[in-house]
Parts: sequence; structure tokens; C-alpha cells
Amino acid sequence: MKKNNPYLIPFILVTSLFFLWAFVHNLNPVLIPHLKKAFQLTDMQSALIDSSIYFAYFLLAIPAGIFMHKYGYKKGILFGLFLYAAGFLLFIPAASERSYTFFLTALFIIASGATFLETVANPYITLLGDKESSEQRLNFAQSFNGVGAFIAPMIGGQFILSGIEHSKEELRNMSVTQLNTYLQFEANTVKIPYLVIAAVVILVGILFIMTKLPEVKTSEDEGGGHNFSFKVFKHSHVKWAVIAQFFYVGAQVGVGSFFIRFTKYVVQMPEKDAAFWWGSVAMVGFMAGRFSGTWLMKYIKPAKLLAYYAIINMALLAIALLTKGYVAVYAVMAVPFFMSVMFPTIFALGIKGLGEETKLASSFIVMSIIGGAIAPPLMGLISDKTGSMQMAYIVPLLCFVFVWYYGVRGHVIRRL
Repeated sequence: MKKNNPYLIPFILVTSLFFLWAFVHNLNPVLIPHLKKAFQLTDMQSALIDSSIYFAYFLLAIPAGIFMHKYGYKKGILFGLFLYAAGFLLFIPAASERSYTFFLTALFIIASGATFLETVANPYITLLGDKESSEQRLNFAQSFNGVGAFIAPMIGGQFILSGIEHSKEELRNMSVTQLNTYLQFEANTVKIPYLVIAAVVILVGILFIMTKLPEVKTSEDEGGGHNFSFKVFKHSHVKWAVIAQFFYVGAQVGVGSFFIRFTKYVVQMPEKDAAFWWGSVAMVGFMAGRFSGTWLMKYIKPAKLLAYYAIINMALLAIALLTKGYVAVYAVMAVPFFMSVMFPTIFALGIKGLGEETKLASSFIVMSIIGGAIAPPLMGLISDKTGSMQMAYIVPLLCFVFVWYYGVRGHVIRRL
């Protein structure tokens, strides 16, 4: 971006938000096995961690869009950061009370803040520059989402996971006092990490308060039209973007959330090692995929790249399902590299050419993130019923079929 570009500082600040919400989402692969231990949950019960987050997206995406229509981008960001910080701080009493319901409530509030941030930041980034480069700009910003994605599992694995993994027989042989002491110790490990995150979010909020952000205007803003309407679905590419994003997010969340459980089932990998592998290899691949994908889009149309990457991920997950040992683990770890460009590309293609309907379409696409609330419990159910976490990975494989279709045909702009 040029040095005298009036959008440079806003672009940098808003890009920092991509890091923040990536950080919390990518703590889930650590938080799920951790709270599973602390509360002695089944795989399906532990998946409610994802459900509490993604149901918030579903319930609040439209209100967030309406709020943004009425009060503008900056106030939407500030309100999102407020909810974000409040949710993180609630982890402290949730741990003290050792209440799983309290944890889920705190996660719902965090996700509510993330919903406001994503509803604002994704379309805002696409408008801060030339229309022709909107997909590249959004992928570049989302590359910093990738930075948060690889840092979070490593930090979470280091400071949240205790590394203490008792067998069922060992837990049964503990006295009531010993068991409660152990479970409380496990619950308490989240306190300091989440307090630090809350402090960082508050600091970012202060920077936004002190900075003047341009309110990018569309014809809708200038004409005063902020009406909620399903008429945006007269555009075929919007309808299919919502469907594709639903299945993509389901696949992304499912692949990552159960990776630690997957490695335990396939190769008996210790939880701290699995968290480190996910962060240092898989999520580094995710970040590298974002940067390299942005570069590749100079030579390959975004929709084609999306379709190619979907096919590769289906092949990788087939390998993960059909092989044993570290081959299966390596196949799953390769998936994030090819997932990396999917969310921003589907998003940018879904709001392309909409003009005054851009904000509303953005809300619907963000709302479709509820796919992340559906796929993990389904995977947990399959694991609980079959006794095989490996078998559960059939769910993300099938999800990528819909992403492939969007890249091949669903993205085409047609008025219904």
C-alpha cells in the first residue's frame, strides 16, 4: 500500500483484529481436551465448546450487521472488543466455580464479540482500496489470522494443558478429595492465560478509541437505507456462499478441534506434544497457505484455487481415514495449508458486486459460521458411538465437497 494512502492506518488496525479472533478460535483444540479432562466429558459433550461459540455467530450476525448499519464500523468494533474482553474475564470465576455451564456462557460472550468484529472487519477490509483487488486484500489481512492460528495452540498447550493424563482406572482409584483436587487444578490452569488475553484486548480497544477511522460510504449509507431483507438471496452467488461457508467452517473447526484426540487414538501421542505439533506444523502451514494463496491469486483465479484446494483436502482426509500411524496424522496436519484461503475467498466472492447490499450479505455469510456448531458434535457422536475418533473425520471430508462446488459453479454471479 502506498505511504500516503489514507487507508493505511485503518488497514493495519483492523488487520490486528484478524489476529485476535483467530487466537481465541485456535485455543479450542486445546480447550476441548482440557475441559474434557477437567469435567470428565464425553467427546460429544466436549464439542459443545465449539457449539457455544458458533451458535453465537448464528444468533448475533444479523444484529451485528444492523448495529453496523446504524452506528458505523468503529462503534461496531468497539462494542465487539468490549464483549470480547468481558468474556475472557469471566473465565476466572468459571474456573473457580468449576462450572462447565459457566465456561460455555463465557465462550458464548467471547464469540458474540467476535461476531461483531468479523461482521465489521471482513467487509471493511474489502472496501479499503480498489474493488479489483478485494479478494487479495482480504486474504492478506486473513494471513494475520493465520499468525494467531499457529501461536494459540502452542501457547495454550504450554500454559493450559497440564500434561497430566490419568487413565480411567487411575481416576476410579482416587478418593473423592483427591479427584476434586485434581479436577480443580485442571480447571484453574485457564485463569492466567485468559486474564492476559483480556488485558491485550482492552489495550487494542484503547488504540481504536484514540484513532480516527474513516467511515467508508456506500450508496446505501448515503441514501439512508438500512433495511433488513432476505432479498439479497436473489443473487445466486450469495446463497451458495452462505452454504459453502457453513460447510467450510464445519470442516475447519472439526479438523482442528479433535486433532489432539485424533493423535491420541491413532498413535497415542501425549496431549502437549499434539498441541505443539498442531501449532508449530499445521497452523504454520495454515499461515503459509494464506500468504502463498494470496500470491497465487495473481496467476490463478480465486474460485479455481478454491476448487483445487478442496479436492486436495478431500484426498488428504481420505488418507487420514484409511491409513494407520503417523501417515494419518501427517495427512490431517497438511489439511490447514489448503484450508487457509477458503474462508476469505468464499467471503469475498460472496459479497462481490453487491454495492449497497454488501453489509447485509456479510451478515448472512458470517451467520453461516454456525456450521462450526454442528460438525464437531456430529464428529463427537460418531466417536462416542463407534469408539473411533478416526472414523469421525468423514464429516469434514464430506463438508469439502460443498466448498469444491462453490469454487466450480456456485460462485458465478447470477440473479435468481
